[in-house]
Amino acid sequence: MGFQCPECVREGAARTPQVRTSFGGRITSGSAAVTIVLIGLNVVAFLVANATGKILGEFSQQLVLIQDGSIYRPSVDGVAQGAYWRLVSSTFMHFDLIHIAFNLYALWLFGSYLESQLGRWRYLSLYLLAGLAGSVCVYLLSDIRSYSLGASGSIFGLFGASLFVLLRQRRDVSQLLVLLGLNLAITFVLPNISWQAHLGGLAAGMAIGAAFAYAPRSHRQSIHVASLVAVAVVCGVLVLLRTVTLTG
Repeated sequence: MGFQCPECVREGAARTPQVRTSFGGRITSGSAAVTIVLIGLNVVAFLVANATGKILGEFSQQLVLIQDGSIYRPSVDGVAQGAYWRLVSSTFMHFDLIHIAFNLYALWLFGSYLESQLGRWRYLSLYLLAGLAGSVCVYLLSDIRSYSLGASGSIFGLFGASLFVLLRQRRDVSQLLVLLGLNLAITFVLPNISWQAHLGGLAAGMAIGAAFAYAPRSHRQSIHVASLVAVAVVCGVLVLLRTVTLTG
């Protein structure tokens, strides 16, 4: 049997060129690892929330409220009181089994595909920023006494990014458009669905997806990073402006 010293293996791997997709993602084994972790985090959060009775409680509520007893006084601090982390934590919480099942099924279908095409850090950034953008739109456009839970903003962000990635690959997007149209119709037809989160996540996903898909290769990484930073900055500015409006 042959033998190779560990140092030789490491040196050989370092000299081997890394294979990347046309979007800059590194092709690796186990390309759906981030998607699996995200699914696991959502499942764990759901189980813990149900076990402790805190689905709408202290650790998950995304309250959009002002601290004024004449209007509504929350039992815990909400976004307007500085609990900005709720804009992200709420995207990992779900109301019931049907809610989480639909979202995680879509996450597996579109997430595993995008992760294989974009690479792990681009894909994870897309997922988190789309969810954040959805929460920001809820914060901007919802009634001050409303709340929103679920990964739907992130999922719609994956829909939007997938559209541009598929178009860049010159693939048929008719089925995706039908699926997106059905989900948008459900958003506005059924009650108790946050259209703000869906549209906010979709808009962010389309913006990031377009930048990822059509950035010229010579400036690909810098444009990708700039697009992510731009979405994050816009979200931050909008949150601060809304907070000032509510509390000022």
